Amino acid sequence: MKTKAKTLAISSILASLYAVLVVILAPFSFLPFQLRVADALLPLSIVFGTPAAYGLSIGCAVANYAGGLILFGGASVIDVTGGAAANFLACYLAWLIGRHGGMMRRFAATLVQTTVVTLIVGSYLWVLVGMPSSYNILGLELPGLLAVVLGVAIGSVLAINVMGFALEEAVRRTLYITDK
Repeated sequence: MKTKAKTLAISSILASLYAVLVVILAPFSFLPFQLRVADALLPLSIVFGTPAAYGLSIGCAVANYAGGLILFGGASVIDVTGGAAANFLACYLAWLIGRHGGMMRRFAATLVQTTVVTLIVGSYLWVLVGMPSSYNILGLELPGLLAVVLGVAIGSVLAINVMGFALEEAVRRTLYITDK
C-alpha cells in the first residue's frame, strides 16, 4: 500500500507543479519561441522513474489545456496530446538511460529529453501556429520549421539541461541517492 501511495504522491505533486509553473509563466511558456521553466522538472524522472513521467505528462496536458484557454480562447487537441506525449517519451527515455550510471550518463539523459521535446513540440508548433515559411533572425534567413525548432531548442536547453539537471542533481544529493 505504501508503494501505491508514494507513486500517486510523486505523480500528483509533479503534475500540479508542472501545470502551475506553465500557467503562472504563460507569457514565456507558449508560442514557438518559448522558455518553459516547468520543463526543468523533466530530469526528475531520472530519480523518480515512471511516476514522474506520468505526472509530468498529465501536468503538461492540463497546462496546455488551461494555457490555451487563457491565452488563445481555446485549447488545441494537438498541443494538449502532443505536449503530453513528448513529455512522457522524454521522461521515460531519460529514466531508462540515466537511472543506472554516473553524472555523465544522467546528463546524456537530459540531452535526450531536450532532443525529444524539441523535435516533437517544435514540429507541431510550426504547423499549429501557422508560422511563415521563413524567418529572418539576426540577418540570417531560416526556414520557418527550422526557426521554430531552434526556438524551442534554446528554451529546452536552458530549462532541461541547465536548470533541470542542476535540480536533478540537488534532489539526488538531498535524498542521498548514490551512483550505482
